[in-house]
Amino acid sequence: MWIDTHCHLDADEFDGDRAAVVGRARAAGVSMLVMPAGHVDDHEKAAAVARENGFAFALGIHPLWLDRAAEADVDRLRELVPVALADPRFVAIGEIGIDLAEPVTDIDRQQWFYREQLRVARDFGLPVIVHVRQSADLLMKHLRRIDVGGGIIHAFNGSRQQAQQFIERGFKLGFGGALTYSGSQRIRRHAAELAADAWVLETDAPYIPPQWLRIDGHAQRNEPGELPRIATELAALRAMSLADLAQQNRSNAIVALPRLGAWLASVKA
Repeated sequence: MWIDTHCHLDADEFDGDRAAVVGRARAAGVSMLVMPAGHVDDHEKAAAVARENGFAFALGIHPLWLDRAAEADVDRLRELVPVALADPRFVAIGEIGIDLAEPVTDIDRQQWFYREQLRVARDFGLPVIVHVRQSADLLMKHLRRIDVGGGIIHAFNGSRQQAQQFIERGFKLGFGGALTYSGSQRIRRHAAELAADAWVLETDAPYIPPQWLRIDGHAQRNEPGELPRIATELAALRAMSLADLAQQNRSNAIVALPRLGAWLASVKA
């Protein structure tokens, strides 16, 4: 069973053919995925898509969606969490984080939302799914002050030292379409060399398409059904069989997201 630990299946880009996308994913062997919400306004849609398809979801406020957010939305998130905890499909706080790659960004505001959402996660004993772009050191600064129960660093592309710091705090590093690019040498090196229990697979669909979905310089929509082919690239880098890679990915995912593991165990039972 392949687990996609980061897929925005609830995104508007999938509204026209979501059932077909899910069908292709299942046909490819992807039987579980985690959907991080981008804003508290999206919690009902994320939960509904998860229930309809038997997938998992997370709740948070994305750093690039703060133009839609008010500080009171963190209070709304805190109020939503106890309700969401009644659903075993709810597994984390996310997607949260800091993005320093965009030219127009309020760093102080991003830090405030990130910090306050870390506190929500800490107070409810939940892991976090963290967005990082050129912000690893700043993310770590707040993690040192607000201790949470690990989680996943999504689309990691930092240094080996930064990777080790996250791993030592109980995080798994997410690898997806970016590792399929020959030019992504640092990502490919991390994917090949990190410890067996340090990573998870993800697509970030409909975003971060793999190499084969870039046609004539144009990025096509990514889908969760691409995960096994991305996994083939990772298996080659790590000199592992696909079966072993799938099992390791599952093991790492349920360590990073304990509620996901508990739910999968209950479904299997």
